[in-house]
Amino acid sequence: MYSAKKILGLIGRNVGYSYSPYIHNTAAEILRLPYYYTIFNISSPDLVLPALEGAKALGIAGFNVTIPYKQTVIACMDKLSPEAEAVGAVNTVANDKGTIIGYNTDIAGIVTPLEPHKSTIDGQPAGIFGNGGAAMAAVEALGTLFRPSAIHLFVRNKEKGHDLCEQFQDRIFPTPLSIHPLDDYSILSGCKLVINATPIGTKGTDSGYNNCIVPPGTGAFHRNQIIFDMVYNPMETPLLQMAREAGAVTIPGIDMLIGQAARSFEIWTGKAMPIDSVRTKLEKLLETNQQLP
Repeated sequence: MYSAKKILGLIGRNVGYSYSPYIHNTAAEILRLPYYYTIFNISSPDLVLPALEGAKALGIAGFNVTIPYKQTVIACMDKLSPEAEAVGAVNTVANDKGTIIGYNTDIAGIVTPLEPHKSTIDGQPAGIFGNGGAAMAAVEALGTLFRPSAIHLFVRNKEKGHDLCEQFQDRIFPTPLSIHPLDDYSILSGCKLVINATPIGTKGTDSGYNNCIVPPGTGAFHRNQIIFDMVYNPMETPLLQMAREAGAVTIPGIDMLIGQAARSFEIWTGKAMPIDSVRTKLEKLLETNQQLP
């Protein structure tokens, strides 16, 4: 007998490149769950609210939210999880019988790959590139669970960076925050942990410096650092390649992608994602795609 599937999806703008559908559909197929995940490209912020209202009316089970709507969707939520409220960004939405609940699973995606390095990170300065929703989740994760001595934010827009700092410091955030331009390489070099929370480095884009947020020859990276790039396609980004050549420990974006996806999947389905099987299949797909012209 045919059984109707519950719909899940990704809300973003120009995000047809995303591998989230592959991850969640693979997990649902392995577990034989009646879910189907697709992409919903929304062209402008003013369409986000009607899109979510329509989703509620249609009974769509849930969404992930990505660039540039992680903060926009907050105004559309009926409820927020404590993590989403603390960060001020939502990347996962669940429709609970008509009640729209916003979560932030980016924090789980950040914490999981960093956990083995906790003792190394504690008491040392950390740096984050970006000031969007992913950067906010990184600030929350580091400041509450890892306790670095300071968090340095490397941003293009200083005003947005200062707004982010105020958001956290206003609630007596325990770790000092500071704002720096992207090219403050002396401060960057002093960071034990560096996280790229921007899309710079994504395959198919060209952001200068050979699609790397740090140009070659700066000497910013060295063997006493941990470099975590949230970009997952390609798996070996120009940033990670540069860091590895300098002797730094590297963490690929696929670790975060799988980590946040697993938590989202559990929120929607109540089931644990078969992480090892999904990761193996995703790595093979990424490797195949990277060999294509």
